[in-house]
Amino acid sequence: QVELVESGGGSVQAGGSLRLSCTASKNNDGATCKGWFRQAPGKEREMVATAYTGGRSTFYLGSVKGRFDISQDNAKNTLYLQMTHLKPEDSAMYYCAAGYGSNCVFNSWGQGTQVTVSS
Repeated sequence: QVELVESGGGSVQAGGSLRLSCTASKNNDGATCKGWFRQAPGKEREMVATAYTGGRSTFYLGSVKGRFDISQDNAKNTLYLQMTHLKPEDSAMYYCAAGYGSNCVFNSWGQGTQVTVSS
């Protein structure tokens, strides 16, 4: 499995932007998909965005479509999440994850980076 390290979180005002980064410890780790998840206090973790290896397809949580963009830079072993038009309800701990197998089972997780959006 691969080690994942997130960065780029912080505090912004509503309407602002942040770009999260997730750097993997190695390339060609066999992951078939990578994604971003978030969890706010007292709430369940939810999938925010998923990208399949090779950029074949991406999926987004409905509430972030059109505002968030997931991308990968394979040369840098890095996954990004560009977040724009942020809302207070986007505040959460954000985690990146790597998934394996044809069913994209996520089983490698980073430690998380905090995003706080104030109104």
